[in-house]
Amino acid sequence: MKRILVVEDDVMLNSGLCYNLELDEYKAVPAHDMASALEKIRSEPFHLVILDVNLPDGDGFGLCKKIRAAQDIPVVFLTARDLEADVMKGFDLGADDYITKPFNINIFRKKVAAVLKRSGKLSNQNLYMCGDLIIDFDKLTASIKDKPVFFTPTEYKILKIFTCNPNVLLTRQLLLEKLYDVDANFVDEHALTVNINRLRNKIETVDRKYIKTVYGMGYLWAGDKE
Repeated sequence: MKRILVVEDDVMLNSGLCYNLELDEYKAVPAHDMASALEKIRSEPFHLVILDVNLPDGDGFGLCKKIRAAQDIPVVFLTARDLEADVMKGFDLGADDYITKPFNINIFRKKVAAVLKRSGKLSNQNLYMCGDLIIDFDKLTASIKDKPVFFTPTEYKILKIFTCNPNVLLTRQLLLEKLYDVDANFVDEHALTVNINRLRNKIETVDRKYIKTVYGMGYLWAGDKE
């Protein structure tokens, strides 16, 4: 699920934007000032930031620079500042779009989808982010809350299969066939159970579960469900 940070000090407008973004099946996270926005940016991964320019504790243009320093993610300005100089400044800072108020909510939603589609083509398709978990399948590195987590090659294979098939029931037989590229009847199922249990111990906590067991059938990656 794509995560979008909405930085807007107008509480009602922020709530409305979040509501509409979640209609499009994004995870919208509100922030009402620079301080809270920076706190969230530095602690959570996002795919896009919707950013007002006039904030109670600072200037959105300055915040854009700090956001880009923390995460290389698209930024869309959404502001009442419609002077040509402001628009040009926004694009000079690397904005992916600049939307002026008042605006049509349906056009806003289309623009968000377009920016995410463009950025998705340019981004690392093998980088997976979900909550505190970040996995780079190209570099074979991973972290939780910025702390490195070490997986075996087999564990990376299992994670790749799971994350490419979120919320889909994967039978034990299918998992074994994908893992070893052989008929599952010739593979020891106990090895799969051991690997799944090791993964759970490495990435799951009492408050956050990623792998769901469907008894008698297989497993389901439920990490993308917030």
